[in-house]
Amino acid sequence: MKSINKDDIDYSDIDTIIIREFVEYLYNLGISSYSQARIISGIKSFFNYLLIEEKIKINPTELIESPKLDKKLPDTLNIEDIEKILSSIELDSFEGVRNRAIIETLYSCGLRVSELINLSYQNLYLDIGFIKVIGKASKERLVPIGSAAIKYIKIYSDQHRKNIKIKSGNEGFLFLNRRGSKISRNMIFIIIQKISKKINLEKKISPHTFRHSFATHMIEGGADLRAVQEMLGHESITTTEIYTHLNKEYLREVVNKFHPRS
Repeated sequence: MKSINKDDIDYSDIDTIIIREFVEYLYNLGISSYSQARIISGIKSFFNYLLIEEKIKINPTELIESPKLDKKLPDTLNIEDIEKILSSIELDSFEGVRNRAIIETLYSCGLRVSELINLSYQNLYLDIGFIKVIGKASKERLVPIGSAAIKYIKIYSDQHRKNIKIKSGNEGFLFLNRRGSKISRNMIFIIIQKISKKINLEKKISPHTFRHSFATHMIEGGADLRAVQEMLGHESITTTEIYTHLNKEYLREVVNKFHPRS
């Protein structure tokens, strides 16, 4: 990159060549594509502002492209991780049974954490194996729920939840804290972090990890993409398609591990 004295140059002197040299300089620094993209975005915004204010006549960043960003695939848990997490939860207390029901429901239904904490009794149709979920923009969808999740929801409800004093206005919510209020999203994160630490899980997980794992395992098992889209509540199927990429990575790993010529 050319040596430019900052005292001798004005924004009106900056042209596309200088911008391209700066972009090349960023690349040679070895910083991540995401950092490069943020810097370039800021420069573009600055020159757009100058153009709007009629400080310049030509935007030198108009032909400058940001680096292509790889789509980051979400972290997932394998079946062994899921079983280890579930079996580590002790069932001798209100919190333990509730936490088991929470994890079972997250993984069984692929829920967002906001959908989980707002799950109400009136939206449980456990006799037919479904729950009604209120998703983004208050859109409703019916999601199948597995037998293990149903089992622990019933144990939690019948043997533990009914024994706590519920605060007024919280009666309809399924998952409550010890004080009888709707459980918070922060508490769900804390519960999962404690379990992860307890079993020395190397992966960094969150409630959303169970949603990703649900979708990944469904796709790996041969589920129809449209069905997974419906269960996850995705507006566009392109959002769901990320799990086909995960599936391809899984298939590649299988081939590399088991094919004699890999």
